[in-house]
Amino acid sequence: MAEHGYRVIYEPLAEGAFQVIVPALPGIVTYGRTIDEAREMAQDAVTCHLQGLLKDDEELPIDPFAAEPPVIEELEIAV
Repeated sequence: MAEHGYRVIYEPLAEGAFQVIVPALPGIVTYGRTIDEAREMAQDAVTCHLQGLLKDDEELPIDPFAAEPPVIEELEIAV
């Protein structure tokens, strides 16, 4: 068994929960009521996704973003 690292983004939602996305695995979007629950859901979602890829004899994607921290900023746009 090999370990694979993937950047996971936990985005706070207005109602206090967290949406989870994994940019290197675009099919994954999950949710947690707390940050801890969101982490558990992310772990489960990524594990299931990777196991499915292996079952289908597909290669596991390498996360091109895992080495460097992201630059995050808010853009204000007037239209």
